[in-house]
Amino acid sequence: MKADFDYLWTDKKRTLFGLPLSFTRYFLTEDKFITRKGFLSITEDEFDLYRVTDKKLKLSLFERMFGCGTIQLHVKDVDTPIKDIDSVKEPRKVLALLDTHINLNKDKYHIRGRDMVGASVEDALHDDTGFYE
Repeated sequence: MKADFDYLWTDKKRTLFGLPLSFTRYFLTEDKFITRKGFLSITEDEFDLYRVTDKKLKLSLFERMFGCGTIQLHVKDVDTPIKDIDSVKEPRKVLALLDTHINLNKDKYHIRGRDMVGASVEDALHDDTGFYE
């Protein structure tokens, strides 16, 4: 898999005492985030960074003791709209890196402003039903 992409960041899910003793690995490229789980049977889930609508950083006491944290991303994705990047080292730096590349991708695809869901006030004023004229 290393030959397929140039990775900006990669890490494993941390378990006991902040050690990477897991078969879950995370990869960040310039335009995608990939989660690979498994040892014998591998499952990969990926999404385009421009599809992220919200970010959250979770720092439990146990994770903070070992310099880890969990990043939760809300993504416009059918199968899993909430993606958890569990127990990674230096979560604030990872979140800043993600934020930078999410914004770059949104600018690249001109996505800014389209994250809002629902009709605008102007749409309601020009409704065909005549209630708002």
